[in-house]
Amino acid sequence: MNAAENGLIPGAANSAGTKAYVARFAGTLADEHFSDFLNTRIKLSSLGVGTFPGGVDDVTDVAVAAIVARALQSGINVVDTGANYRLGRAGRAVGVGIAKAIAAGIQREEFFVVGKGGFLTFPDGRPEDPLTFFREEVAAKGLGKEEDLAQGVHCLSPEYIAWQLDTLRAQTGLGTLDVFLVDQPEVHIPLIGKEQMYRKLTDVFTMLEAAVQANKIRYYGISTFNACRVETDNTLFQSLTSLIGLAEKAAGQGNRHHLRVVQLPFNALMPEAYTRFSQVTGQGNIGSTIQAAFQLKLTIMASHPLGKGLLAREEVPSLQEAMPELADAAQRAIQFVRSTPGIGVTLVGLSTPLHLPDFLAVARQLPLSKERYLAMFEKEQ
Repeated sequence: MNAAENGLIPGAANSAGTKAYVARFAGTLADEHFSDFLNTRIKLSSLGVGTFPGGVDDVTDVAVAAIVARALQSGINVVDTGANYRLGRAGRAVGVGIAKAIAAGIQREEFFVVGKGGFLTFPDGRPEDPLTFFREEVAAKGLGKEEDLAQGVHCLSPEYIAWQLDTLRAQTGLGTLDVFLVDQPEVHIPLIGKEQMYRKLTDVFTMLEAAVQANKIRYYGISTFNACRVETDNTLFQSLTSLIGLAEKAAGQGNRHHLRVVQLPFNALMPEAYTRFSQVTGQGNIGSTIQAAFQLKLTIMASHPLGKGLLAREEVPSLQEAMPELADAAQRAIQFVRSTPGIGVTLVGLSTPLHLPDFLAVARQLPLSKERYLAMFEKEQ
């Protein structure tokens, strides 16, 4: 049964649709606000809406839906959500926002939706006994085994992550998500070791390759917090070339893999993905995660540009000095990340409509030139 027969909106972002989207904003947003997603010629906005933060209540649901709808109509064509966000409510709010944007004339092929899974969805809040919850709601339903569970909150099994993928498709109303990310698989390494974690991740990638063939997703990737920022001798470190090797194995001999996105934290206080040379680039040298990703044809999506709100409240002196034309600390923090060479999309978590004007104000600015960025970055060091 295809997506339309399931009542889901068919289609996904494509070159023609996103080029038409860029043309909608000619004269109001600079072309530099958009860049190509890998070799697909799909145009992605330099900023995207994240939907992690906010209360678990109807008011926040309405607010997130309004933010998504307005952003999609204002030159932001990337939206990020997760199956566990706001106890599973974020995906539904995104779906309402998408429906409003489509009713206003935005086409499905014009925007790009990122989903993620791995962390358990606790619809009624974190239970007092997570293991009992897991046994009743995951293991008993054949979605995972206790050896797939880490810290009582993360399940690295293909069955559970496939369930989360289908849940997000239903919540967003989309037959096909543009990309689906495995969220922080590194949390399993301290428990089972890197080799065993990679075996489990290969099984998940194999499921995601099948999901591509079934038209449930177009691409996949990982979202990390520590794995691509730490030193190479850190237990949690993950090499991009190793991840690509897992994807190649999952795709099968002679088939092209669909691993395309790495999401990681980046901001003025957490610059390691740009400053720490820890990754093999694929061209015989060592570079930063951002440099290596570019050479390996992986798109970097930056999360946490505001440092969980700290950088919206506190000025970084070098940023304030370098960007006096921007109105406040939040705008400067977002512009810093957005202008980093090699970052494709900067995701900003929004749950309060009052924060949307700051976000859109940055979108109307040109990204900083490389020279101006590097001068500012040197001062920050």
